[in-house]
Amino acid sequence: MTIRRLPESLINRIAAGEVVERPASAVKELVENSIDAGARRIDIAIRDGGKSLISVSDDGSGMTPDELQLAIERHATSKLADDDLFDIQTMGFRGEALPSLGAVSRLSIVSRPEGADSAWSITVEGGAVSAPQPAAHPRGTRIDVRDLFYATPARLKFLKGDRAETAQILDTVKRLAMARPDIAFTVRDDTRERFRCDIANGDLLDTRLARLGAVMGREFADNALRIDAEREGIRLTGYAGLPTLNRSNAMQQFLFVNGRPVRDKLLHGAVRGAYMDFLANNRHPMVALFVAIEPRSVDVNVHPAKAEVRFRDAGLVRGLIVGALKHALAEAGHRASTTVADAALGAVRPGMGSLPYGRSGGGSYGYRPSTPSPGLAASAAAFQSPFGGSALAQPSVAPSADDTLSQGSYPLGAARAQLHETYVVAQTADGIVIVDQHAAHERLVYERMKKALGETGVARQALLIPEVVELDESAVARLVQRAGELQELGLVVEAFGDGAVLVREVPAMLGQVDSQALVRDLADELSEFGDAFSLKERLEDVCGTMACHGSVRAGRRLNGDEMNALLREMEVTPHSGQCNHGRPTFVELKLADIERLFGRR
Repeated sequence: MTIRRLPESLINRIAAGEVVERPASAVKELVENSIDAGARRIDIAIRDGGKSLISVSDDGSGMTPDELQLAIERHATSKLADDDLFDIQTMGFRGEALPSLGAVSRLSIVSRPEGADSAWSITVEGGAVSAPQPAAHPRGTRIDVRDLFYATPARLKFLKGDRAETAQILDTVKRLAMARPDIAFTVRDDTRERFRCDIANGDLLDTRLARLGAVMGREFADNALRIDAEREGIRLTGYAGLPTLNRSNAMQQFLFVNGRPVRDKLLHGAVRGAYMDFLANNRHPMVALFVAIEPRSVDVNVHPAKAEVRFRDAGLVRGLIVGALKHALAEAGHRASTTVADAALGAVRPGMGSLPYGRSGGGSYGYRPSTPSPGLAASAAAFQSPFGGSALAQPSVAPSADDTLSQGSYPLGAARAQLHETYVVAQTADGIVIVDQHAAHERLVYERMKKALGETGVARQALLIPEVVELDESAVARLVQRAGELQELGLVVEAFGDGAVLVREVPAMLGQVDSQALVRDLADELSEFGDAFSLKERLEDVCGTMACHGSVRAGRRLNGDEMNALLREMEVTPHSGQCNHGRPTFVELKLADIERLFGRR
């Protein structure tokens, strides 16, 4: 078989397969070019899910006739002035998008730079290039991609329906728009305008929240915690939703690196670690985080689509994300999302639907308390006294209900009644608060247990006969490297030859534990996420079960002092707005909302 050089047209089509996977990929490349051109407004029009037409117009810097001819040649770009792939400060840099599109579609470009007397146009059809021609067009550029993949019909057959492809395009544009509140975006299809966001003016973080609200929804903007942290020259900004504002999947978690939207498992692992105490495993928070990092510390040249990046120090970035999120959640105190009250009001309005938090028809929130293991009852005994001893730190003087209201210094108000021996009703200055006494006290007990574990450490139980767990060499190296952190969690392991580790001690709280399965899960998670979730989750599950069975039960009658003590402790305990599994511990209804229910407003 003789080696031969492939035709240029075939080379371009192969390259197009890497860069332009579907219509959304074409939109991404064209919009990124507009952003790099300094556009302040970008308009996208599509037809048939982008298969028949993709048109992207901007008011950017434009191109001269000579630049037009260069722009459609492979690896011709204006974005690598020093030819340095480690100092990339633009969205694009490969110079592949336009020639790739021209190889598989009917491409036309019309552009006019600032100060030019007229615009110029050029067309590429299946790789065949026309000469530039004078045209009429305002300052900026319009690129039309017609009949995408007509030159590669096999690729066309693998595209999804128009609705699915349109949804992908909208998702792509929204991700780009989230990072650039200083640019206006619109997306139109055959029937209507599908997305619009105008330029937001003001402080970057404030305008960014407004843009995130336009994309992720108003409820996110109303219930977002501000993130602003810096470590070793890396700055992290953005917003994270309260735990009670959660979803059934991780689709509402976004990471941007130097303004570039990326999909990175590092984000999901870091978010999962930060919210581990507050959500069940099948619930996911809403976050949008922006990393500003020196370009040489991150590699964006990993994949032609530029959707993946590699950090020089991934552990530093992950630690920054986890630390910033945990700090913001702690600062939130007892706050719960406003969607809790909205859902409560919606449930009593005619025609309104079901409650949030993924509640199923069976009435569960994705969590079912596990059966306590032997010995848990004894371990929880120290936490079972709900209001005596040290279970709740009572105020030195328990104010009466009237004094509490007159002082106006208690966000959760003064207890007025207990309903069905389960719910505490408190009156605030401008509404009422309804507290689930069991869920609230469960959170308080859980926080006390975590504090105690942090002060005294996790008790360890030595195995009578150390257990050998066989793993591949890379997994052994990962475990041994993190042996110090695992020991803090109660698991003592050491290398045992090239392909095994020796387990000497396990957390005493776990009782009878399958060391083989635990260690293998830890090795897998250290590889994927860089953290030992399995061990933490098992420990926290035991603590959660102990807290659940050591808390004030529904059905117990409380007196006024006990109810007020519960409210005061909630106000000073971080994360008391939700139980250990993301469910709200209280619902706050404003007086104005209650009056509207009765037609008084």
